Parts: sequence; C-alpha cells; structure tokens
Amino acid sequence: MDRESINFHVLTLFPDMIRQGLDTSIIGRAVQKGIISVETIDIRDYTVSKHKKVDDYPYGGGAGMLMQAQPVYDAWKSVSERIDREGGSGKAARVIYTTPKGKPFVQAMAGELAKEKDLIFLCGHYEGIDERVLEEIVTDYVSIGDYVLTGGELPAMVMIDAISRMVSGVLNNEESKERESFSNYLLEYPQYSRPEIWQGKSVPPILLSGDHQKIEEWRLEKSLEVTKQIRPELYEKWVNENQAYFEKKARREERKRKNEQRKARKNSSSD
Repeated sequence: MDRESINFHVLTLFPDMIRQGLDTSIIGRAVQKGIISVETIDIRDYTVSKHKKVDDYPYGGGAGMLMQAQPVYDAWKSVSERIDREGGSGKAARVIYTTPKGKPFVQAMAGELAKEKDLIFLCGHYEGIDERVLEEIVTDYVSIGDYVLTGGELPAMVMIDAISRMVSGVLNNEESKERESFSNYLLEYPQYSRPEIWQGKSVPPILLSGDHQKIEEWRLEKSLEVTKQIRPELYEKWVNENQAYFEKKARREERKRKNEQRKARKNSSSD
C-alpha cells in the first residue's frame, strides 16, 4: 500500500474496552481498509504471577494499588521487538503514557503523531504505574484534560481517534481535516442542512447564494466570531499570525463605503 498508514499498539488491562470502542464508524472502517491498525496487548499476559497479579501496594504507604514494573516492561518489550522484526520505521516506536501530569493533547500534536508508523500507548490504572518502568520506556507523557479518570483507556481512544483522522484516506473528504476546528487555531463555523426553514429559523441567505467566494468569507467571519467569544486565546494567536487579513478587510470595506457614497450622491443628484 503506497499511501501512509499507522499502527497503534495499546498496552492495557482492559483490551476489550479498546477493541469495542474503536471497531465502529470512521475508525472501524479505516481498520477494515487497512489504513490503520489497532492492536491491544493485555498486560496481564506478561505477569510472572500465577494468579495474574499486576499490582501491589506502594512503598511508603498511600491509598490504592500501583501497577508493577515487570509486566508493563515485558509487555512493552514484546511489542517493540515484534515491531522491529516486522520492519518498523528503523527507530524505536514512541511510547505514549496517558496521564493528567502530561503535556496537553492538542490538534497540532495529533498531526505530529500521525506521521509515525507505529505508536505504543500505555494505559495506567489503579493509582498509576511504578515510576521506574515509566522512566525506562515512556517517550511522551500526554494528558487530554485537567481531570482524573479511572484508567488510561479512554484517553488513549480519544488520541487514537484524533490522530487517525489526520491519516490520508481515513476521512472520505480530505478537505474536512483542513476545515475542522483547531486546524488553524479557529473553531468551526456554524453549519446548516435541509430543510431551508426549521421551526421558523432560516438558513443564512449567503449559503443559498451559490457565490462560493462570499460563502468562504462568511465562514471565516463566523469562525472568527465563535473563536473570539469561546476561545479568545486562540483568536489572539490567529490574529497575530494573520494581520494581512485585517488589512485586506479594511481596504475592502473602504472600497465598499466609497461605492455606497458614490451611489448615494448619484441618486440625490438624479432627484
């Protein structure tokens, strides 16, 4: 297959949760087409405990249990060695540990990670994972938000979904990933479908005009309005990088104002 593809490998205590969460809709179809692959690795399969034990009490005391280093390390080692045998990219696969202590996951990071051939996700549970194995294998500490979940499976699925959308062929309309929120700091503009009037609310006339240039201008203006209202920090970033837009807009509005003045003078003289 000539097009780009990506392989996700998820180290988890709950492989069914990952499989069931990613086997439908856009991601499921991309897996069926071979554009992406999602492999789950059950960390319990790598414990040396005959009772499949993977956790223990933390040294120094404290609430809850901690995932042990040995099964996590052996699960990672097995996957890494197999990636190398099957012709990986030639470099060690990045290992992403989903944790509230990590770097915030944003659209730009999704685009960066989508360039990798293989990504390994490590999902913690209980009170976390022994620090020693994290120091040994983790390359990226990533968070999806300032809150705590029961495990790393949901964050891993969120990131896999966002990253997959950046891979060529996953979305039917390649233009979609360029237009969506955050692709250029701006939130997405409002969208409308049939019927033209619903409960007394009409579709904005500009969208029915057929004038594609004016439609694009309207969409950008609406994106700016929404972003300024909801995410002012993103709006400021866009403004700082797009001063030429406002200069062009000012010239356009000045020409419009002068044209209206000329029309007004012409109409008054004809009266």
